[in-house]
Amino acid sequence: MTSKIVPIAPRLGPSKLRPAAQTAFDRKELGQILSVYGRMVSQGYWKDYAMDFLPDRAVFSIYRKASEHALYRIEKSPALRNKQGQFSVFAPGGLILKRGHELSSVLKVFDKKKFQLR
Repeated sequence: MTSKIVPIAPRLGPSKLRPAAQTAFDRKELGQILSVYGRMVSQGYWKDYAMDFLPDRAVFSIYRKASEHALYRIEKSPALRNKQGQFSVFAPGGLILKRGHELSSVLKVFDKKKFQLR
């Protein structure tokens, strides 16, 4: 009986990690987003959300009703980390309400008294 020798791929060290197949929010970022979301749900303004993890960005979409288009989108785009900032909040028409390097400062757009919910 003959046996085949199957080569085993070498283990990658920490410095040789492959890039992620998708971009995602980390635990701290998701906690900050869900804190704002929970406050707005308790006030009756928002009803539903969806998360999309794409190769180039992570998106947290906020809905008033499940059947409508997204009311707001919170996006993380690591490619913009060294430029305008990797976090953005988009309005329904695609208008960027706030963009920055820190998620906590970007989410402050929902705290402003000028911000009107319809």
